[in-house]
Amino acid sequence: MKKSFKKNINSEIPSLVHFYANWCTPCKLMTPILEQIEEEMGESLNVVEIDVEAKKKLSRRYKIKSLPTLLLFKNGEPLWRQSGMIQKNDIKKAIIEFA
Repeated sequence: MKKSFKKNINSEIPSLVHFYANWCTPCKLMTPILEQIEEEMGESLNVVEIDVEAKKKLSRRYKIKSLPTLLLFKNGEPLWRQSGMIQKNDIKKAIIEFA
């Protein structure tokens, strides 16, 4: 899931960005859900993981205050944001609705 952040968010293909930390238990629970979504949606979605501890500047830019946080981008524009746990079907609905 780890792919180039800038390249992906500026793409016409929607990018779902998962801001996480290794110590964050809910973040660890989100990872397999995001892997399933990535597999199910194939080439129509990019999934990118950003470790907030390693990418503090990026985390500040997007005002990440709680974990996990998901941001959906398309053509460089943030379209949707969710902080905290969320079910797979709700994530997929958001992707379809906003992208």
